[in-house]
Amino acid sequence: MQVLEEGSSGGDVTTLQTRLQVHGFSPGAIDGTFGPGTEAAVLAFQRSEGLVPDGIVGARTARALGFADADLPPPAAMPNVTVGIVSKMFPQTPLDPIKTNLPHVLAALVAADLTAVPIVLAALATIRAETEGFLPISENLSRYNTSPGRAIPFDLYDNRKDLGNEGPPDGAAFKGRGYVQLTGRTNYAKYGPLVGVDHLIAEPDRANDPDIAAKLLAAFIAAKEAAIGSALAANDFAAARRQVNGGTNGLDRFISAYRIGAGLIGRTV
Repeated sequence: MQVLEEGSSGGDVTTLQTRLQVHGFSPGAIDGTFGPGTEAAVLAFQRSEGLVPDGIVGARTARALGFADADLPPPAAMPNVTVGIVSKMFPQTPLDPIKTNLPHVLAALVAADLTAVPIVLAALATIRAETEGFLPISENLSRYNTSPGRAIPFDLYDNRKDLGNEGPPDGAAFKGRGYVQLTGRTNYAKYGPLVGVDHLIAEPDRANDPDIAAKLLAAFIAAKEAAIGSALAANDFAAARRQVNGGTNGLDRFISAYRIGAGLIGRTV
């Protein structure tokens, strides 16, 4: 079947409406027409299942509704994200790092099935908010991570229980790295295996490898995809930013990149 959305019609929509009804989300009449009632039922189902609430029945939503694998729609294609578009989203960034690193980022997003326009834009906007040079980098020293007059960098991270750190030298070992500034023993332990690096704790500098950094970005976005999608659907950019950063640092850059990209790709949220 094809992706189903408002305006679709036919037997696949009838099956969709029946499955929504079985799951307790009534679309109204079972008439094979994807109208406002069906869209509302799809949105409610997606929110119930922790899926991105976009009202569109792609592979993930269809699978959650119990469609057989043979009947799933094909994965959504990556939107037309070019170096030219990204360079406009990153107006202060030279072209060379974008040319070098964008293919890694897009490949990681495709591999993680993160191809919805709002989520792709959020991933790129996250890079601008965290590492505007479009390079995976290590966290700089600041008053938030290093105490005044101390010779030991990142000592304020050493005993952060919320980061899973266990004392020196964990602060420096597990400082922010990559596109999402992966920080803390817990995150290195959790996300390393998810991107094929079982011992990222033992080799934390690998988080700055362009390929691994891109996969870490995708894994981090995937873990918060539904919450990010919901926030963006409500135009709550601060909430979307908090899903990755935990706060609103870099929010102005995030919003700017997202809005520029949305306008250039031709779809807004």
